[in-house]
Amino acid sequence: MTNSMGLPLPPPPPPPSVDPTTGHLTTQSVANNSSSSKTRIQESSNYPKRSSGQPSLEYIVRKAFESGFSDIHLGVGEVPRMRDRGEMMLTDYPKTDHNTFMSWLYEILSNKEIQKFQQELEFDGATQYEFARARVNVFNTLKGHALVMRLIPLKILSMEDLGLPPVFRDISDAHKGIVLVTGPTGSGKSTTMAAMVDYINNEHAKHIITIEDPIEFVHRSRRSLIKQREVGINTHKFDSALKAALREDPDIILIGEMRDRETVNTALKAAQTGHLVMGTLHTNSAIKTIERILTLYNADEQDAMRVAIAESLVAVIAQGLCRTTDGKRAAYHDILINTETVKDYIRQGKYEEIHNLMQDGEFDGMITTNHSLFKLYENGRITEETALECSPSKNEIAMMLRGRY
Repeated sequence: MTNSMGLPLPPPPPPPSVDPTTGHLTTQSVANNSSSSKTRIQESSNYPKRSSGQPSLEYIVRKAFESGFSDIHLGVGEVPRMRDRGEMMLTDYPKTDHNTFMSWLYEILSNKEIQKFQQELEFDGATQYEFARARVNVFNTLKGHALVMRLIPLKILSMEDLGLPPVFRDISDAHKGIVLVTGPTGSGKSTTMAAMVDYINNEHAKHIITIEDPIEFVHRSRRSLIKQREVGINTHKFDSALKAALREDPDIILIGEMRDRETVNTALKAAQTGHLVMGTLHTNSAIKTIERILTLYNADEQDAMRVAIAESLVAVIAQGLCRTTDGKRAAYHDILINTETVKDYIRQGKYEEIHNLMQDGEFDGMITTNHSLFKLYENGRITEETALECSPSKNEIAMMLRGRY
């Protein structure tokens, strides 16, 4: 049998190996079975071969991971590039040709996944090596096929490792309601959520169900029982998996992304029936997160939704990443805690008043982006230029930096 490229189908993957003491798939087994072709495809003369002087994809990924890069950008007709602490960086690798690119795809994707990409001209997934996981997106461009890989360490960093404020523990200790972690792509949302889940896993005996697209950090059950589901592999849709989760006796439900009205509706229902729901959105501030959710509803529905959000919300954590003076990156936060006063303001749509509360609510764990940036500056971790660059309100941060605020 051949695929749509006229290439023979690969042999079936070897059966996964299981650790007899834990019952878990071994790391090597996960790596081998996350894509059923892997390097054995490279050994067959019937599959695309890399051009002379071109490294394997695993070599590129390993070097990028060892160098601390967050993303790998590959494309036909392009020299590979890496993202280093937010900035794109050219590499010394040769320009990528079509055969080399296809050989890389066969390293990480199964024949079925490659056929899906050829039919739909884009593919989302994940793969795993012995040293790291990678979120994968393959797409077609004017020059040819392209690939972006987001590197994810196998070790889940703790809240202490990330330097998260103590309020994150209080938020993670909540028994019910909605916790939203927001920010633009590449702002560290997944890393923060993983640290919060890891904290719960170590401190509480809960049943945690995650619904992700794709699964990024892989958790092992400790005090908590954790079941992870990937959209497209373990379930067809976020919303249907979320509805099913309500019948699976969860304490905590993690939703990779709250993309639409149906998902938000079901999440609110889960929160109102005694579950803790954790989810992400692509918004830049805590208050804008509430406004974004409300835009999913008609004008005549928004008053009722404001009441539902006010009753269900635990906290909104908006975050970003900035370059530090020691050549690394640090997170800054915009944190809204749903106190009784905040609830009243949400019901009434008084967002300016909520912002004022956040400025004065350090006792409750609240903080604004500008105050978070200013703390990093005071501690010598970022420069004045970085604080100004990342600030949503440059006049205010400028006054703070000059001691006039």
